[in-house]
Amino acid sequence: MSEEAVQPQFALQRIYLKDASFEVPGAPRVFLQNWSPEVSIDLATSTAALDEGKHFEVTLALTVTARNEGQTAFLIEVKQAGIFQIEGVPETELGPLLGAYCPNLLFPYAREAVSDIVSKGSFPQLLLQPVNFDAVYAESLRQQQGEQEASA
Repeated sequence: MSEEAVQPQFALQRIYLKDASFEVPGAPRVFLQNWSPEVSIDLATSTAALDEGKHFEVTLALTVTARNEGQTAFLIEVKQAGIFQIEGVPETELGPLLGAYCPNLLFPYAREAVSDIVSKGSFPQLLLQPVNFDAVYAESLRQQQGEQEASA
């Protein structure tokens, strides 16, 4: 009896909005001002193994802050998550899969959630630009290596 190598498997099980919040600290006065906002976006990803390394939850967290005339016009926090079944993937490929590929799949859903929330808040439409999650993942690896070298 020969053991056959396990074929790599990847399946998206579910995508869901895990958390969302929207604040308009200057309402209603913010709606009476000329609208020329400065928008900043912070993003982060996190991963959690759900069962013996077969299912993983990947969460993409976006924080969008719009400032108008020096004041915060609105603040949105969205956590878009997904459950992914991953089996037979070599350890060297698991990091990029969870850190870049999965967040790339989640981003359009997070982008839509942000756009809907902004519109429902009575602000002009906001469409977030695409994100290169491969570059974001590579940068996070560089930062981790730098921290490890600094602590050594």
